[in-house]
Amino acid sequence: MPKAKAQCSMCTINAEQGIKNGNTQGKGLNSGILYLLSIPYLLITGVGVVWYLKYKKKQQNNQPLL
Repeated sequence: MPKAKAQCSMCTINAEQGIKNGNTQGKGLNSGILYLLSIPYLLITGVGVVWYLKYKKKQQNNQPLL
């Protein structure tokens, strides 16, 4: 059974040809890809900030008084 690996290159060619012909769908496609790509990074960053703040607060509470 042949593997279907051609879809990605076909979409790329169609998007590039559309932009050359004055279509704006390629720009929307690029914006959508960047939007979907940014969500996981923002979530990971948010979890990291919350974890760091909790860790820092815990460390300050555990310091011995002089």
